[in-house]
Amino acid sequence: MKAYRGSILHLLDDPTKTSHAEAVAFHEDGLLLVEDGRVAACGAYADLAGRLGDTPVEDLTGHLITPGFIDTHIHFPQVDVIAAHGAQLLDWLEQHTFPCEAAFADPAHAAQTATFFIDELLRNGTTTALVFGSVHKVSVEALFAEALSRDMRLIAGKTLMDRNAPEGLTDTVESSRVDMEALIADWHGKGRLGYAVTPRFAISCSDEQLAMAGEVLAAHPGVWMQTHLSENAHEIEETARLFPAATDYLDVYDRFGLLRERSVFAHCVHLKGEAFQRMAAKGGAAAFCPSSNLFLGSGLFPLKDACAHGVKVGMGTDVGAGTTFSILHTLGEAYKVGQLRGDALDPFQAFYLGTLGGARTLDLDDKIGNLAPGKEADFLALDLAATPLIARRLNAAKTLEDKLFALTVLGDDRVVARTYLAGVQRYRRE
Repeated sequence: MKAYRGSILHLLDDPTKTSHAEAVAFHEDGLLLVEDGRVAACGAYADLAGRLGDTPVEDLTGHLITPGFIDTHIHFPQVDVIAAHGAQLLDWLEQHTFPCEAAFADPAHAAQTATFFIDELLRNGTTTALVFGSVHKVSVEALFAEALSRDMRLIAGKTLMDRNAPEGLTDTVESSRVDMEALIADWHGKGRLGYAVTPRFAISCSDEQLAMAGEVLAAHPGVWMQTHLSENAHEIEETARLFPAATDYLDVYDRFGLLRERSVFAHCVHLKGEAFQRMAAKGGAAAFCPSSNLFLGSGLFPLKDACAHGVKVGMGTDVGAGTTFSILHTLGEAYKVGQLRGDALDPFQAFYLGTLGGARTLDLDDKIGNLAPGKEADFLALDLAATPLIARRLNAAKTLEDKLFALTVLGDDRVVARTYLAGVQRYRRE
């Protein structure tokens, strides 16, 4: 058994659905006990100290122990176009994304980038991610191999594109089926890995490709589905032109069997209440990506409306259109989006979205998302004095709510002192 002493914060439920007293678990002087990669106990030091026996205690005074962050939408092959200037979604894809993704046909490039990518996730405190690969099978194999070597919980899939993409970045219905079946057989359920059927978006997939994706999903009920939905006005118009029989953008996916439990739709910026209601009824979830939505000028995600209709929502950094790997920083951006919509984001709800809310979005809340006994011990030690400004601001905070809000606005990778996966330290800030 391993023991860690410090302040501890985690969420037991959505604080907008119940009282803060029931949803928020905070221990100023807390103790976390980890055994065989899982949480054995978590609570006040005074209550749990008697269980220590001769177990040494790692002193994390001055740090806040939290669950690891969960990123519900990020692109592995777009690392090298983060902060690329110019254009909105469709033009940005043509100018920056597609040329960058073409390089992932090379296994050596994919492997080198996978190492960097996983390093960045851990450095920013992300312990679980739902990830887009490129169209190339080798890109996903490289990513899975790197995540497996760290015992990281990661879900990924090869991007499906059989039209409206440059030469060298398209597949076919049959080639993508063969690739997906092989990836699922080789990697899904290995270690803590999972596979996601990954149509890029409706524009890049023919009817036949989407139908095949639905067939693979039905044949493997434990896998996930990830795609993009209602991100950009021009994208929505083009989707309507390509799929005239569909009642709306969400119906494009639904008619092919892609709207169900474990289906995660990134963005949903321009979705309306009735569509959110249909999404929730079938168990679909939304990935809120404020950084990329602002960067590409796509719009402002209606978080309050989505939640009011029962849609599960998690946070997505959406690197490379997103401008940071940090979920903490992304939560600060989410607050700004809420301000522009007239709905200020509650600090505890923000923290929920980045942890337990993300776990529920991925249908993994029985395994991760908080520090309840029996959960996988993916956790962080956050340095509350990581910078002089953060130290000064948090020292002046009068309440936990004020401290947490300041941390989400000012925090980034510098705050993450240590990252643990299944109880093993996988990152430590120098």
